[in-house]
Amino acid sequence: MTTTKRSAIVRFFYTKIVKPILFKFDPEDVHDNITLIGRFLGSNIITRGTTSLMLNYENPALEQNILGLKFKNPIGLAAGFDKDARLTKILPYVGFGFEEAGSITGEPCQGNPRPRLWRLKEQQSMRVYYGLKNDGCGAISRRLQNANFKFILGTSIAKTNSPQTVDRQKGIADYVKAFKAFTGIGDYYTVNISCPNAFGGQPFTDAESFHQLMAEIDKVATAKPVFVKFSPDLPQTEVDALLAVAAKHRIHGFVLANLTKKFGGIGGLSGKVQENLANELIRYVYKKTRGRYIIMGVGGVFNAEDAYKKIRLGASLVQLITGMIFEGPQLIGEINRGLAGLLKRDGYKNIAEAVGKDNR
Repeated sequence: MTTTKRSAIVRFFYTKIVKPILFKFDPEDVHDNITLIGRFLGSNIITRGTTSLMLNYENPALEQNILGLKFKNPIGLAAGFDKDARLTKILPYVGFGFEEAGSITGEPCQGNPRPRLWRLKEQQSMRVYYGLKNDGCGAISRRLQNANFKFILGTSIAKTNSPQTVDRQKGIADYVKAFKAFTGIGDYYTVNISCPNAFGGQPFTDAESFHQLMAEIDKVATAKPVFVKFSPDLPQTEVDALLAVAAKHRIHGFVLANLTKKFGGIGGLSGKVQENLANELIRYVYKKTRGRYIIMGVGGVFNAEDAYKKIRLGASLVQLITGMIFEGPQLIGEINRGLAGLLKRDGYKNIAEAVGKDNR
C-alpha cells in the first residue's frame, strides 16, 4: 500500500469516525488523553515504526540546514501542544521535522482556571486560555537531561503566570532561570514575549523592556540559536521598535505569530482566524529585515498550500497545531508530500529556494 493510500485511510478514519466522537468531549480532556496515547506510541520500537509507516513522509527536497541545524522537513509542532515535552519520542515518527516544547516557565504553573480551551468549529479555530500551564523549567529539564532526540527540539520559554512576576525585574529573572535550565538541552530557544493569557499582559513588547530582557539573556552562555515570538496584533510602529532592539542582541530569528486577541473574548485565538494576521507579519518582517533573520511561520496551516504561502512570504520553517486537531495526524505527512509536489511544479530543487519568492 502506498503512503498516499495509507494517509487517505487515516484521514477518513479520523475525520469521519474519530473526530466526531472527540469533538463531543471537553477539548482539554481530549488533549490530555491524546498526550497519554502519544507517550505510549513513543515508548517502544514497534509502535514508533507503525506510526511512521502510517504517517511519515520524507523527501530530500524538504531538507534544510539552518543555523547549523539539519531539519528533515520544514513542518514543526508549535509551542502550546507539548507543554511539558512529553511527546519528543513519537513526534518525529508522526512526520514532524521539529517541535517547539512549552512554553516553559521559571516556576511550575497551573495556568488559568478551567475551562480554558474551546473549539470554534465554523471558524476552524481554537480559543486558548491556558495561561502557560507547565511543570516548570526544573522538572522538564531534569526529565529531558541526556535524552536522545530524533529531530530538532526547540524550547519556548516564558514568564511564569503569577502576580509575583509582574514586576519587570522579577519577570526578567524568571525568563533567565528558564533559559539557563536548557543551555545543554535541545537545539534552539524561543523567547515568548507574546502570551496573551498571563498576569501583567505582555510587558516585554515595548522596546525598552524588551531590550532589558534580551540584555540579561545575552549574558547566558549558549551556542544555540535564539528566536523571539511576536504577537500578530502589534502595530507596525511597535514591530519596527522591536526589530531595532533585536538588531542589538543575540537573536537569530522570529516565530510569527502567537495567538490573536483582535476578535475579542477571553483568551487568544489560533487557527484560520489568525492566518492572515500571521501572514501579514511574516511578509512585513521579512521585507523589513531583507531576509537577515530566519522566520518560523505559524497560524492557520491546514494544508500544503497554506504552508507554501508562508514559505513564499519569507518563512523558512512552518509550525502548526490547530490544523492537526481539525484535520488529523496524517496532515503533517500530507503537507510535506504536497510541498514536494509544489516545489517540483515551480522548478525548485529544494525548499530553501522558495523562501521569500513572493516578497522581494
